[in-house]
Amino acid sequence: MTSKSSGDQHLRDLALLRRVRDRIDREYAQPLDVDALARGVNMSAGHLSRRFRRAYGESPYSYLMTRRIERAMALLRRGDLSVTDVCFAVGCSSLGTFSTRFTELVGVPPRVYRARAAEATAGMPSCVAKQVTRPVRNREAPPRRARIA
Repeated sequence: MTSKSSGDQHLRDLALLRRVRDRIDREYAQPLDVDALARGVNMSAGHLSRRFRRAYGESPYSYLMTRRIERAMALLRRGDLSVTDVCFAVGCSSLGTFSTRFTELVGVPPRVYRARAAEATAGMPSCVAKQVTRPVRNREAPPRRARIA
């Protein structure tokens, strides 16, 4: 294999990975698993997982759960749905798994987040609230440094 064909294959893989990520972003509330995502781009589940992690820094499942938790945070900030309703609205089928993942990513259980979020984001535009409350999956990552202009 020449380096040109290797480079071409790498670009094709990146395009397929982008399709997978876009599908997760669009269909996060649907029942998705790595096997189904891999079939959609004609890859094995193992190959997809390795390539996705290399490209995006997390597994396809972790990326999916992060999207679901982000959406759950927005629904909980609204305050008109129960935690159970939010769980099922974002595509989770187990309240226990949802609560555990939510707590891992956000740092507090969904019911506590719901109570605190109403106060913390009161009067804040929803686009700003979404940005400042976005979950961070990799808590070991070093904090971003402010750029000096």
